[in-house]
Amino acid sequence: MNRMKILVTGGLGFIGTNFIRFIFENYRDIRVVNLDNISYGANPANLKDYENDSRYRFVKGDIRNYKQVCKLINDADVVVNFAAETHVDRSIANPRIFLESNTIGLYNILEAVRQYNPKARVIHISTDEVYGDILEGSFTEDYPLKPSSPYSASKAAADIFCHAYHRTYNIDIIVTRCTNNFGPYQFPEKLIPKTIIRANMNLKVPIYGTGQNVRDWIYVLDHCEAIDMLIYKGRPGEVYNISSGNELENIKLVKMILSLMGKDESLIEFVEDRPGHDLRYSLDSSKIREEIGWKPKYSFRKAIEETINWYLSNRAWWELITDKRLLNPTPWKLKW
Repeated sequence: MNRMKILVTGGLGFIGTNFIRFIFENYRDIRVVNLDNISYGANPANLKDYENDSRYRFVKGDIRNYKQVCKLINDADVVVNFAAETHVDRSIANPRIFLESNTIGLYNILEAVRQYNPKARVIHISTDEVYGDILEGSFTEDYPLKPSSPYSASKAAADIFCHAYHRTYNIDIIVTRCTNNFGPYQFPEKLIPKTIIRANMNLKVPIYGTGQNVRDWIYVLDHCEAIDMLIYKGRPGEVYNISSGNELENIKLVKMILSLMGKDESLIEFVEDRPGHDLRYSLDSSKIREEIGWKPKYSFRKAIEETINWYLSNRAWWELITDKRLLNPTPWKLKW
């Protein structure tokens, strides 16, 4: 019997890395081809321990390269698309690359599947930010999309292409929209690793506005398990929200991290809010829980503690990739 072959795009990034590691730790009979352009958010060291594993093949490339995507998709059973520009601040400073990577790149994948491998299943990793913010209640999958930033607009456009390709060409595609991930290998520009790193260096920890913006946090391995289950059980053409119910104001999250690290709250520094900053995200994930049987396994506090310990124990990892601009309190003002 042929082993399942998964084409992962963006597998050297945060969630992609954790997904590949999750697959190899839980399956012996799955092969993974990892297509990644090794941009600023990727790190080849993330999967160095699998370089000589017969189940793993790395290909340096870009989903914006249609010919390359076609070659790799030709014999894939499943395509999991993590490849994306993801940082809202960067999208404010330079929107064009977000359109090219997140929308046109996804289009290339869909068109390659349509032309060369229409039986493949596509799992497109989207974001809760496509809904915009919500002051009360939680978004279900049938809410209209109302993105607030160039980043979320590029992801919303990709989601709509997914829907169109399923309806028009009967492509087997599933869209996932997950809340904020955290855990090992996350790029230092994101709130949790940035807080840990700056606090460890006794630098000020910047918080936008009043710090009352609310996010629902999920440990990355819970997200990976949800994706894995959808590969086998998800219904074609459907959207699935993925959330854990760990809603916290940014200020409370930062204070928790500082407390766990034994750092004083005087490190907190409120800075100018970024444009279009959504106040609250909240997803209703009852669909994936009821249809697929998924639920998060990790407690929030325990996962935060493990994440802090990982960054403190892997200083060499983040020192090599930390651009000084990431330490700027208002990076959305910078040109990247």
